This record gives sequence, structure tokens and C-alpha cells, in this order.
Amino acid sequence: MSDKLDRLQKVIAQSGVTSRRKAEKLIADGKVKVNDKVVSELGTKVSPNDRIEVDGVPLEKEKPVYYLLYKPRGVISSLKDDKGRKVVTDLIGEIEERVYPVGRLDYDTSGILLLTNDGEFANQLMHPRYGVEKVYVAKLEGIPDKMELGRLRKGVESENDVLKALRYKILSVDRKKNSMLLELTLNEGKNRHVRRMMDVLGYPVQKLKRERYGVLTLEGLQPGGFRPLNPKEVKQMRNLAVKNVEK
Repeated sequence: MSDKLDRLQKVIAQSGVTSRRKAEKLIADGKVKVNDKVVSELGTKVSPNDRIEVDGVPLEKEKPVYYLLYKPRGVISSLKDDKGRKVVTDLIGEIEERVYPVGRLDYDTSGILLLTNDGEFANQLMHPRYGVEKVYVAKLEGIPDKMELGRLRKGVESENDVLKALRYKILSVDRKKNSMLLELTLNEGKNRHVRRMMDVLGYPVQKLKRERYGVLTLEGLQPGGFRPLNPKEVKQMRNLAVKNVEK
């Protein structure tokens, strides 16, 4: 219904401007106006007909959209690149809404990448406390044994981070080429997480692909292809995040 009321910070987050937590700080700092009046109370509710400004900029009321992209290697997970390299939004140029990536995949990593203009949805999937599982397949240079791989579940130290995998599964071993295909399940996503873990063990990643994100897979897509998420998938992803917090 058009007269539905929502909390102000939720409306700001859903617009894609920022996360709900940062929206709350902007409100508390007196940087948000509703119908030309400064609002600093976090419990304030607004309707779709209210005019909202955030730090002097009118809030654009776009309909929330959600896309799954099969990111190829050699593409930047960003909206622009100062080196002129191809970015993910170049692959979905015909979309009218202003979408941005949910997290990122490295330049040389392929696989599932979500794009949306819903800041709250993006924050739920990116924040470590929600712990939505992501599954990667890595081609390794070298063949680690099970004892070495067991260190991944305990965690390895790299650049002041402790990097872990929830689970791992050996998919194949090629002794002639001295390589292994390894499936890794993570519930967090630190910078170059998989590559750094394997570098610590001494088995560099030659190729890396994210094959599953929560309930989502790459089924039916080719590299560079994308599709909208259906309402059921959006709800399932939200429920996964909430369920993990409640554990």
C-alpha cells in the first residue's frame, strides 16, 4: 500500500545510499531531513510520499532490484576503474537502476557476484556476523596432503588476519600436472581470502571460481551473463542471514 510506514533508516538503506547502521549515524548527526525538517530521532517513520534528503542530497526512490552476474576473469568488481579496465557494470549496461556489487571478487577470480540498489540487503550479505556461506573451487599448484588441508579449518595467519574455511573437499588430483582441484566453503570473505590461505600453505591458486552463494548457483549462465533474482531467492537469502544471526 502507498501509505505504508517504514523506519527512516531502513528507507535510506534500501535506497542504496549507505548501510542501515551508517544511516542511523547520519540521522543522529542531524544530516537527514524529512519534508525540509531535520530529523534526528531514530524511531521516526516515513511514508513513500515523504521527501527525504541525506546530507543535502534528495533520496532517489528506486524500486529495489537484485541481479546475479557470472563475473568473468579480467573484470573489476567496481563501478569504475582509474586504469580503464572493464568493470562489472559494463556487463549490465542496459539496466536503468543504479546498482553496485555486493562485496567483490578479485580481478582474476570468476563466478557469482550479486548486484543491487538495496543497501540493507547488501549489508546483510557482506557483514561477517551474518555468515552466509560461499563455495569456491580452486585449482592449486601442488598437491597438499590432508594434514596440511586440515589447517584451513583451524585457521592460518596472514597479514594480521586469521583466515579459515568451514569445509573443504578434494575434487580431483592430477599427479602428472602436479595440481589439485579443491572445493572450499567459507562464511566470511576477507580480501583475497582463498588465495592468501593457500599461499600460506605453499600451494598457490592458479584459477579460482565462486560457484555458490547461499542458495544461488551459476546454473544457466555463461561468463558475462546475468539474470534478476526472483522474489523467492531474495527472501531465501534474507532468511539465511537472519537464521545465521539467531544461531
